[in-house]
Order: sequence, then structure tokens, then C-alpha cells
Amino acid sequence: QVQLVESGGGLVQAGGSLRLSCAASGRTFSSYAMGWFRQAPGKEREFVAAISWSGGNTYYADSVKGRFTISRNNAKNTVYLQMNSLKPEDTAVYSCAAVLSQHSYTVVTSTVGYDYWGQGTQVTVSS
Repeated sequence: QVQLVESGGGLVQAGGSLRLSCAASGRTFSSYAMGWFRQAPGKEREFVAAISWSGGNTYYADSVKGRFTISRNNAKNTVYLQMNSLKPEDTAVYSCAAVLSQHSYTVVTSTVGYDYWGQGTQVTVSS
């Protein structure tokens, strides 16, 4: 069982930056592939970024590529999402997710591929 708690959300002006954190419980965090998703009001949850359990493989949605960076610190049981050059269309509730992975290079980009979810943190970008 893994419990995930996000933090770091808030209100920022367009062009600004935020860093989200997702702290995970459990001793086997380093065996979990992790992902970030977001959901805006009236829209479906969408994939943002994913990282393998080794941290050596990452994948991004086209809408955030070049602006967002996912990383992890397995010693701290934490995954991060650095968000730069934020746009009003980035406004959403951001959630992290985890799935146990057998391979160090596996990234998961679909919601159905994850077993554990955090409660989410609100990010609001003003124009």
C-alpha cells in the first residue's frame, strides 16, 4: 500500500513557476513508477508527465514539454514536478499517481495504469 500526498500548489501569474511535490509512504517507493496528471473544471483528467522508478526515463505530454520537468528523490520518497512558463490553460488540480513496476525503465502514461492516487493540489495561473 502506498499513500501519496501532494503539496506546492497555489496561485501564480502567467509566466511564473511552481514546484509540486508528492510525498509517498512505504519502504518500496523506489520500485514504483510515478506520474503526474491534472484535471481542469469540466474536463477529463489528463496525463502530464511520468518517470520510471530509476528516474532514468521520463515522458511528457506535448502541452507541457519543454516547460515542465519531472524528477524524483528515492531517498526522500518524493517525486517533483517543476513547472515553468506557466499559462492560464495549466490551471487544474494536479495529482500524482504510483504503480509498482518490475522494470527500471517503465513509464506509464494512462490513468488506468496506476494503482495509487493522491488527493491533488490546486494550481491556478492568472493571466
